[in-house]
Amino acid sequence: MRWLKSSIFSKNSIRFKLAIGTLMMALPLIGLLHYYNFYTAHIVHEQVGSSNKNMMSLYMNQVDAGLESVDQYILNLISHNIDIQVMNQPRSDEDFVMAKMSVINKMDRDSLMYKAFVNSIFVYSPAQDSIAATMSDIGGNEYTVITKYIQNELFSSFEGGSVPIHWFVKQIGKEYYLFRLQPVGDLWVGAWVNVKTLQKPLSLIDMGKNGASLFLTDIGIPMTKREYLETRQLQLRPIAERSYQTGSSGQQYHVITESSLKGNFGLSAVVADETVLKNLPYLNTIVIIITIVGVLLIPLYFLYLRKTVLNPLNRIVYAMKRIGDGSLHTRIELSTTSDEFGIVNRSFNNMLNQIAALKISVYEEQLSKQKAELQHLQLQINPHFFMNTLNLIYSLALDKDFELIKDMTMRLVKHFRYMFRSNLTFVPLKDELEHVRNYLAIHELRYQQQFDCRIRVPETLLKAMVPPLIIQTFVENSLKYGSSIESPLVLNITVNMDDSELDPAMMIEIQDEGSGFTDSLLTMLNSGERIVDGQGEHIGAWNAWHRLRILYGDRSFIRYANHEPQGAQVLMRLPFLPDHS
Repeated sequence: MRWLKSSIFSKNSIRFKLAIGTLMMALPLIGLLHYYNFYTAHIVHEQVGSSNKNMMSLYMNQVDAGLESVDQYILNLISHNIDIQVMNQPRSDEDFVMAKMSVINKMDRDSLMYKAFVNSIFVYSPAQDSIAATMSDIGGNEYTVITKYIQNELFSSFEGGSVPIHWFVKQIGKEYYLFRLQPVGDLWVGAWVNVKTLQKPLSLIDMGKNGASLFLTDIGIPMTKREYLETRQLQLRPIAERSYQTGSSGQQYHVITESSLKGNFGLSAVVADETVLKNLPYLNTIVIIITIVGVLLIPLYFLYLRKTVLNPLNRIVYAMKRIGDGSLHTRIELSTTSDEFGIVNRSFNNMLNQIAALKISVYEEQLSKQKAELQHLQLQINPHFFMNTLNLIYSLALDKDFELIKDMTMRLVKHFRYMFRSNLTFVPLKDELEHVRNYLAIHELRYQQQFDCRIRVPETLLKAMVPPLIIQTFVENSLKYGSSIESPLVLNITVNMDDSELDPAMMIEIQDEGSGFTDSLLTMLNSGERIVDGQGEHIGAWNAWHRLRILYGDRSFIRYANHEPQGAQVLMRLPFLPDHS
């Protein structure tokens, strides 16, 4: 009882903390009365900013999707249209003219699908100094100006540098345009759009009385609504800055920027503070009322809390202290209290008789949860690999390359058969390496590129048991980030036995000769963090690390480094599990 009385006045007691907490609740309310204007303005800014960001992201995603569809159309035109090949290497001027007219007719028919995102799709032959282009809904004068610009100035602007591989911005006169160029032999196939065309749907979005939405370059130069910015003397920043304030002391504007994934431009929403804060007076009144009511209710709240919470809680704490001292026969005296405390008291009195069974139940539940989590991690499939492979089979079917289709199909059958049996906890190392070879063969068929894969494994380790897909995960990363068009990927997979410690283990090294890891990426990988970049989340490395933690605990590790003279290196330590089948 002496302990209970001393705990009441302890600074670490719940009673003391509740008293201090109650007072601390009053201070922010009083402070809120004086600083509510800044606080509410900040909250409203965040809400409006979030809403505008979502809106800008939605429209920018639509623009990017439209530009992507134009990219695909250009690639399909290059790949499948025989007239493009004729224009590239005509046998005569007549052949060139006929092929040009055929291409124009096809692009005119197809341009209806893309007129919301491009003004013209064209094929330009520098050798013939001739251009085949669609007109869509543009005027004849603008069509003439852009055509002459393509013929006389566009390509000369890239002298000394390479043509961008994405959509890029060009200013022609007072107008801004997006261009896309794709070389095919001696021809250039491309598309262009006046940025004002992309701006038209944004006129339907209400940005307030003095707000606007506009396109800008990557360095912050406005391409539309320039008069709006000049009138208000607003300066935009590069698109790397997603959210900021601009304007004069008399009128501030909040700017939200969303960059495009298809080119060096972005989309900004400019909203005047007077629009954002138009309902602020109502919020001020609400804050004042809440503050006054809160201060008046604090004493009553504390008395009510003492009767309904503190006193019943003290009885529970006293009983638990007795049990901690070894008095396991202690029970909480049942009394009139809240229903919840009554349930706690009765449950506590029955708890000691159920501790052993409860421990077993919790342990089994944790094992079941780990098993389910492990199976979930193992069955994650890369959807891009699946869809791209199906696209390849479709392309082969168009080319009637049935032998290659059969080969690719059988390798895919093997690949997915292994994926679907990978809900097993362990598989022989031999099966995992065979899966890796099959996976590499699929990529060779997809990209028509040879990979030099060297696998060195002692015969005695081929039957050792390893987690499925543990090697293929890092081989996939090497293919994705270590290969290039200029040189084929060289991949080394080495497995050795490590008897340096009492716990025998296998050391698996996966090394390529690509560009290697950046310093920041190495730090994140070796710390086990999830990797997220502009392309999204990279789950493979984290997936492998998390699976090993579930299966082996601290008995395994994954280390990342850069190999000399170049390339990425992944070193895994797996406890040696022989095949007992």
